[in-house]
This record gives sequence, C-alpha cells and structure tokens, in this order.
Amino acid sequence: MADTTLTPAGRASLMWRSLAPWVRVLVVYATARALTTALMLLSSAMAPADGRHGANPPLRAYVVGWDGAWYREIALNGYPTVLPTNDAGQVVENAWAFMPVYPFLARLLAALVPGAGFGSDDVWAVAGAWAWCALLISLLAGYGACFVLYALLRHRLGASAAMWAVALFACNPFALLFQVAYAESLFLLLIFCAILCLEHRRWWFLYPLAIVMAFTRPGELALPLTVALFGIWRLFHRREQPLHRAEVAHILGVGAVGTAAGFAWPVIVTAVTGSATGYLDTELAWRRGWVDGAEGFFPGEGWIHGAQAWAGIWGVPTGLVLALVLVLAVGAVGVFFTPAVRRLSLEARLWCASYLVYVALVVFPQSSAPRLLLPVAILCGAVAAIPLGRFARLTVLLGSIALQFVWLHGTYGIGNTYYLVP
Repeated sequence: MADTTLTPAGRASLMWRSLAPWVRVLVVYATARALTTALMLLSSAMAPADGRHGANPPLRAYVVGWDGAWYREIALNGYPTVLPTNDAGQVVENAWAFMPVYPFLARLLAALVPGAGFGSDDVWAVAGAWAWCALLISLLAGYGACFVLYALLRHRLGASAAMWAVALFACNPFALLFQVAYAESLFLLLIFCAILCLEHRRWWFLYPLAIVMAFTRPGELALPLTVALFGIWRLFHRREQPLHRAEVAHILGVGAVGTAAGFAWPVIVTAVTGSATGYLDTELAWRRGWVDGAEGFFPGEGWIHGAQAWAGIWGVPTGLVLALVLVLAVGAVGVFFTPAVRRLSLEARLWCASYLVYVALVVFPQSSAPRLLLPVAILCGAVAAIPLGRFARLTVLLGSIALQFVWLHGTYGIGNTYYLVP
C-alpha cells in the first residue's frame, strides 16, 4: 500500500534499487554502448572522402581500424621472424609492438565460427570472424571492468556513487575502445581485478593476473611497483597491522613474477628475431614520424622530445609546452592529496601513482597518449565522491560524451594526419 503514495519517479527509483548490482551495471553499460554506437554512426555520416576510412565507412572499418588492423595481422599471420626495415636500415612499425593475448584469444573464438577454423584457406572468412570475436571480447571485458569497478568502489563510496562512477567510466571520452578491436577493455578488466585481489589479499590470484597482464598490453610493470609500494607501507604500519611471513613472501613473490613478466616480451622478441634491441627499435619506430633521429631511449626523455614536436605543430615556443608538461605533472601529484582521491582505497591510489610513474618514464606524448591514461580510470571513483547535484552530474556526463565524439570522429572519422592517431 505504501508504494501507491510514491510518485512515478519514486517508484522508478525504488525499482532501480531493487535490481541486482550486476543488472544495474549492465543497464548502464548497455546504454553507454548504444550511445557510442550512435556517435559512430554520426561520425561515419560526417567522415570526409580523405578521412582515414573514406566517406561513409561501415562501422566494421572502425572496429578493425588502427591498432585493430595490427591485432588482426597477428591473429592471421603471427609475428615476423625478421624485423622489417626501411631503405636506411631502420626498423619500421611492425607487429612486435602489440602483445599476443588479445589477438590470439579472438582467433581462438573465431575458430568456432564455421569456415573460420584453424587451417581454413578462406582468409576473408577468418578475418571477418576474428573481427566479430574481437568486438565481442572488448564488449564483454568492458562490462566486466565496469562490474569490478563497481565492486571496488561500493564499500568505499556507497552504491549510488559507485554506480555514478561506472556511468562516467562507461561514457568516458575514449569509450569507443570498449567496442573496437583494441586490448584496452581486457587490460582494464585485469587491472581492476588485480586491485581488488590486492585489497582482499588474494595473493595467489595476483600471480597469473600479473603474467596475463604482461602479455596483454604494455604497462604491467606498474603492478610490481604497486606491490612494492604496498609492501613498504605495510612495513611502516606493521605495529597497527602485524606483517606475517606469508604476506612478506607473497609481496616479494608477486613483485618478482610481475617484474619478470613485464620484461619478458623484449626477451622473446630478441629470441625470435635475433635482434637484442628488436622491441625497443620497434617502439621507437612509432616516434620517428614525430621526432627526427628517434633512435635511442632514456627514461623520461620522451616528454622533452614530445614537447618539441607539439611546439612545432602548435607554432609556439618549446619552453611553453614544457611549462605545460610541468603544470600537468604538478597537477597529477596534487590530485592524490585531494579529499576525493583519498576516499579511494590505498591499493587503488598506489596503482594510479605507479602507473603514472610508468607513463612519466616510458610514454612519448603523441596523439595516442591520452588513451594510455585509461588504466587510472579508477579515479572516476574520485569524481563520483565529489558531492555534486543532479544537474552538475548530468553536465559532467554530457561533457564526457561530447568529448567522446570529438575524439572518435577526429581519430576514426578523419584521422588523416600523424597527429590524429588514436
């Protein structure tokens, strides 16, 4: 009888809260994916003839565009045993820049599709089946990442704020990656699972997670750093929380396994190609279009070279861009002292700090650099922790969706120059 006194909005709210968490997350995620699909269709309709995929490209062109084409190449033909070079003898872009878990998992699923099994001579059937299976993995992994994110935040922020964080995450400016052939969705799922395991001290799960992460996307080395920082924190707080030998053993063990796994891929590249610098040369090949003479690597130098490149593109002094980089660095550090971020778990904050250290040391800030920040997307929880009214939250969400279109149309609908690479 009490329900009859509720307004329609009140009844809808009560019905929403009565749904199981996994259903609520699914509704939010599915709605976000429908919005992204609509933006893809709009981008396709607006795509110029000289765009990356031509005028009015099919959505499948977006699914297997850019890095998706490299993953498909790996799935169909594997990795080259001889590194390709240009006329000057420099290593050029090749498949070794991409890890094998995502493309081979999609190929394994594609083998279940009639006509696309292992040994099939119908290359088009295999390629088509692989594209759909890669899309399926991205979609499912994206939903899994949303659900684990909700689990990570619910006890810290409450169910309502955690769901708001999921909505922000599902509609983030790079949300197209949830439905194209990129490994980001899978990597995010693994990251959130690793943070959850660390929070609950599920050490044995962290060993396989570290290994799979290392062969899914670059950036796994932030995990052993996270564990090391966590171990240091536990050491300094052992009086409040006794530090047992088993925990010490796992901290050292996960750190060792994660570090070994993180450096394994360059070793594998060397073993297969015979080039001791094969992986590094491959990664540097992507910088050559931005910076002349990008033949060496020193941690952190990418930001200096990147500042020089962007200064040329924007037509401003290099010092001004370096000042912007410094402001961003100070801002990134300052974020961790805000009340909203401090509401996140220690383990989540340590992961974000560790990954940002990885970015500072390794990443070259080309046009794809913003999406490389997705692994710190748990900071959506910090945004959700800020007490905002409904109108402000809706404004933030709509702003994120607008930026999503700007990014996907600029990189996929247009994408006709080197600084429009996703």
